[in-house]
Amino acid sequence: MSYIIDRRLNAKKKSTVNRQRFLRRYKKHIKRAVEDAVNNRSIRDIDQGGQVSIPSKDISEPIFHHGEGGVRQRVFPGNKDFITGDEIKRPEGGGGGGGSGQGQASNQGEGEDEFTFQINQEEFLNFMFEDLELPYMIKKQLRDATSFETRRAGFTNVGSPDKLNIIRSLKAAHARRIALSGKERRKVRELKKEIESLQARLPDEEAEQQISRFNEEIEQLQKRIKRMPFIDEFDLKFNNLIRTPVPSSKAVMFCVMDVSGSMTQSIKDIAKRFFILLYLFLTRSYKHIEVVFVRHHTHAKEVDEEEFFYSRETGGTIVSSALNLSAEIIRDRYPAGDWNIYVAQASDGDNWDGDSHICKQVLEQQILPLVQYFAYVEITTGPHQNLWLEYEQIRERFEETFAMQTIVEPTDIYPVFRKLFEKKE
Repeated sequence: MSYIIDRRLNAKKKSTVNRQRFLRRYKKHIKRAVEDAVNNRSIRDIDQGGQVSIPSKDISEPIFHHGEGGVRQRVFPGNKDFITGDEIKRPEGGGGGGGSGQGQASNQGEGEDEFTFQINQEEFLNFMFEDLELPYMIKKQLRDATSFETRRAGFTNVGSPDKLNIIRSLKAAHARRIALSGKERRKVRELKKEIESLQARLPDEEAEQQISRFNEEIEQLQKRIKRMPFIDEFDLKFNNLIRTPVPSSKAVMFCVMDVSGSMTQSIKDIAKRFFILLYLFLTRSYKHIEVVFVRHHTHAKEVDEEEFFYSRETGGTIVSSALNLSAEIIRDRYPAGDWNIYVAQASDGDNWDGDSHICKQVLEQQILPLVQYFAYVEITTGPHQNLWLEYEQIRERFEETFAMQTIVEPTDIYPVFRKLFEKKE
């Protein structure tokens, strides 16, 4: 077994391997700092790196030392002034309250210095989305697949220099030289046998002349063999690489957010934080994924990312308008046979009278049979209303593919997000 250790230094002359080991060791503190940052930062700065502080007691190293008591001898180098039994004077001002430090002493409180270090954006996001995934992702049909994989497919006589296969080319050159010089090599072997038979006879002048003539002929043949080019363009062999289509785990996420008048500004900020976390997670973790943004009040519409997060439009509340629009988009653009479909919905639970039952019907009949996973987040500090009660009945029927959680305050966002998208066994 071979072990490859990367000891290249990063830009700050510190070992990257040592830094990774350090981050693993203080993983608990970093994850706590990441959670605090998600809760306290502004929406635009939520994905930036930051500082992590570690109490001094947590970075202390274990040491071995002698226990108290017992008789032992210790040798100190360089001692010219003391012998066994000498007493050493206590330093002036030490231990008696006569220290030379500035400021006024206090008899209350205690504390520890903290060790602070910086993590970059990449490391921050790694810890933020560790152990998360879109549940029940499966590979769909090959039809219309846009994912390709480069694979080896033998060798070719033409190609770019970076694909040159040196060993294969040298083998081809050696074989060519053997094949083209076969006649000469055969002649050399025959002449050498003639020389051996002549040398076995009794020496005479005629035999010596023949041996000399054969040696000259062998020399000419060997020169002809050596003049043959060591390598020719015909010998060059290049690795042949082809692009092969592979089944693509294509996925689409529907982000459905309530922007009605009942959603106060603080509730909207919580919903936006949740969806920004979701958007960062999707775009970072999955290559082939599309995100559909749907906002709704009494009417629903599909919007772009900028309008979804920063538009100030508001109105009444009819949740079924967003679900109907999502079902229509799925039918028109995202066939369930080709796509992994996910839906995340955020609302305060307030809805028009009688519409919650319609939402239940739309989910059960048009959306849940087609999606891999549906996550509903209700942001409220009061009792749950009809929409939550209707969704609870759905959860009983679709226990694996339907999940719902409550967010009361901003500190709940990150734990709820991790619970909804944790890895499933």
